[in-house]
Amino acid sequence: MNAESPVEPAADPGRIVLLTASHRVAPGLLSWPAWQALRGADRVLCADENHPQLPYLREAGVAVEHARPAAQELVEACAGGRTVVVLPGGEGDQALTDGLARLAGSGRVTMPDLELLPGSYDLPGARLLDLVQVMDRIRRECPWSSQQTHKGLVKYGIEEAYELVEAIEEGDRDELREELGDVLLQVVFHARIAEEDEEAPFSVDDVAGTIVEKLIHRHPHVFGDASASTPEEVKEHWLRTKAVEKQRASVTDGVPLGQPGLALAAKLAGRVRTAGLSVPLPQGEGIGYDLLALAATAESQGIDPEAALRAAARTYRDTIRVTESQQP
Repeated sequence: MNAESPVEPAADPGRIVLLTASHRVAPGLLSWPAWQALRGADRVLCADENHPQLPYLREAGVAVEHARPAAQELVEACAGGRTVVVLPGGEGDQALTDGLARLAGSGRVTMPDLELLPGSYDLPGARLLDLVQVMDRIRRECPWSSQQTHKGLVKYGIEEAYELVEAIEEGDRDELREELGDVLLQVVFHARIAEEDEEAPFSVDDVAGTIVEKLIHRHPHVFGDASASTPEEVKEHWLRTKAVEKQRASVTDGVPLGQPGLALAAKLAGRVRTAGLSVPLPQGEGIGYDLLALAATAESQGIDPEAALRAAARTYRDTIRVTESQQP
């Protein structure tokens, strides 16, 4: 009986690492697994000579070859257990991944291990950077958007705010997401226009910085040494801090008169109640004075009269539709 010949071990097909990185994260800020893969690779390939990561990789001592290998070439480059890291970027990415998929599906080639390694991840809010960039380009290149002013956009801001309120009250999640985006667009649009002001320019970063500072200052129970265990205590902190900031001569200062009438009446009544003032409601004849009294009563009971009236109006609308459907 002849002894069987020993079986030769299969050659190690190696490893391909496709290293991705978010364009919303500063180049060079790669994860530790990404740096390990780069430093341990036999070859690092990149087809894009202007890839944003290249200066930082070279500074770190990682040799990067400018190459756009086809799928078969990349597989051959990994033969013998070698690891090749590819920095995707450019129009050839899809062709490469499609080629690798075809080779793997053919069954004729022993494929290297294929790993998709994220080198960086988007932080929460990263897509806001995309919005700012898109808005900047639209402002420069769109014939309509490039001519808009703060005053010209006022009506759109009001419309979008009301549409957001409607989405919230209707409970439509898809509409809510869309309307929040429309309101956010108004903020970014106005901030972009503000950059062009010759006397007092500011940017969307200034807008964000201002509200961040305000939120931190008005939440000492979160960012400072103050304590608050109930919503009422939080509101007291807020009002006290706001009063110091604004240094208003009257509790009516800062109340926008252009808001809907019921909301205006409730806001004034709330300011009076919070300040502990005893101010009688003006007496007069007419529906306006009756509505003022109703709004003040609602506010004292913790009811938003504007929202209450909208809810009643929606019920009235539905009743109208039912009645219409029953008409011959």
